[in-house]
This record gives sequence, structure tokens and C-alpha cells, in this order.
Amino acid sequence: MINKIAESIDAALADTPDGATVMVGGFGTAGIPGELIEGLLAQGAKNLTVVNNNAGNGEKGMAALLKSGRVRKVICSFPRQADSYIFDNLYRSGQIELELVPQGNLAERIRAAGAGIGGFFTPTGYGTELAKTRSGEPKETRIINGRPYVFELPIHADLALIRAEKGDRWGNLVYRKAARNFGPVMAMAAKKTVASVHEVVALGDLDPESIVTPGIFVHQVVLVDRVATEGGGFKS
Repeated sequence: MINKIAESIDAALADTPDGATVMVGGFGTAGIPGELIEGLLAQGAKNLTVVNNNAGNGEKGMAALLKSGRVRKVICSFPRQADSYIFDNLYRSGQIELELVPQGNLAERIRAAGAGIGGFFTPTGYGTELAKTRSGEPKETRIINGRPYVFELPIHADLALIRAEKGDRWGNLVYRKAARNFGPVMAMAAKKTVASVHEVVALGDLDPESIVTPGIFVHQVVLVDRVATEGGGFKS
């Protein structure tokens, strides 16, 4: 019998290796898998590459993971915000690497990994510093229908941490409004996906037309309590 409901967050994340690339869902205050981030902190994996929309706020969640010193590189779109001082200090002191990716490119690079696409051409970033590799070499470019494009590679991950609204024991997931954000594409792009949910339902209780992430892309589901997200009072 297929049953992907994990006994605990600790059990779901126990095999996370050092050096893993970890995708973390969330956009602003919506859909952040805070309990799973705390679980990764407790698990102890180090030398991580983290793929996320931003680089943390305040000193909780993603910021706490960065502060622990166990992240060597961040791939994100918005590393600096009013309260992103943890990342700022680490980056300015050379303790962490940054790969800055425009948000649309970030989503598409993740989606490409999940879809098995070897890369894609995009006009976004052409003619800027973002059209260079980290070593300073220019990325491949092409003129398509008279418009310049730059070639981008997919982003694969060893682990994806996402938050959904409901799930079943097969791992099928539905999301709550904006909490959906990066979760579906990250689940497809990772070798292992762990999803936190606020409700576990019986098989057949989820409308097939409403299932956004099929269980084939989910390896473990963890039930967590719903809490109000700080900053705006949103619940995710």
C-alpha cells in the first residue's frame, strides 16, 4: 500500500546529504514551508545550495538557515529587502555565493528541469551582466525572428521543500491561493520532494480537477498545524 505520510519532519529529512541543492517554495509571506526549513536546520546538512525566490527575512526561516553557516550558495531573484540583513552581511563578507536570476527565468529554469528540457532561449537578461556565466564567460546567444535571446540552463535539485493546503497518502496536493507559487515546478525538478500540508484527506476526497501536484512528484507528506505568517497576518 502506498503511504507517503511521514511520521515526522525529522524522519522525512533524515537522509538529506551535505552539499545538496535544496529548492524552497514561497513568495513573500505566502507558501513558505517554515516547519520544513526548521527541520532542515535541525537535521544538520551543510554546504547547501538553496534555490528560493528571495534570501530570507529577519532572522527566521530562510534567514535562520543562512545564519547557521550551512549554506554556501543562494540562487534567487530578490536577495535584498528591507530586512534581509543576514544575507547582506554574509554576502558582503564573502561567506556566501549568489547567483542572481530574473524571476521569470528562475521559474522557467526550474520548470525546464522538471520537464526534461535541456535549456531554453529567453530575451530576459540579454545584453546585461546576467548574460554571463559566473566565470565571466558570455552565455550562448541567438537572434530569433530578429530578436536577441540568451540561453539558460535548467536548475535541478536534490530536495524540494514546499507547502500545500491538503494532501492524501499518495502525495497528491492542492494549494491555497498564492501559496501555490513555486511549489508545483519545484516538486517536478527535485529528486525528492517533501511537502507540508495542513490537512490529510482520504483517497478520493480531492477533486481530480483541483489536484495541482500529482503524487508521482511527491515523496513525503508531513502534517503541520496552521499558523499565521508574520508580516501582514496572512495564513499559508
